[in-house]
Amino acid sequence: MLMRTDPFRELDRLTERLWGTSAHPAAMPMDAYREGDTFVVQLDLPGVTPESIDLDVERNVLTVRAERRTAPGGDVEMVVAERPAGTFSRRLFLGEALDTDRIRASYDAGVLALRIPVAEQAKPRRIEISGGGGAGDRRLISG
Repeated sequence: MLMRTDPFRELDRLTERLWGTSAHPAAMPMDAYREGDTFVVQLDLPGVTPESIDLDVERNVLTVRAERRTAPGGDVEMVVAERPAGTFSRRLFLGEALDTDRIRASYDAGVLALRIPVAEQAKPRRIEISGGGGAGDRRLISG
């Protein structure tokens, strides 16, 4: 059986194992749900300071970046280092139905919560229809 090997990819894997680093930002666990006229996103970012969180919206793409610092420097010898450190990144593709100009963000107990209102044009609305015969022919239709 023939196998293709990429020596550079293998070198990256060995380096990651040895130093515990990754060339790619780690993803953050997320929950998302709709609550009435608001879309809610919750991202787990334990051990991250609010100052290290960066939120950007461009063309209905929300990018969340955060950084968790490594263990304290100086004369410290790590015995076990299992918690990921470095840059975390997540991109969310938001549809046209959300009002990205009114996003609210809060951070509490290691959870970043984003509240994104549903855009007015995406909400169901009632449309009045008038008939051609007269004023008595009007009726409302839910849309």
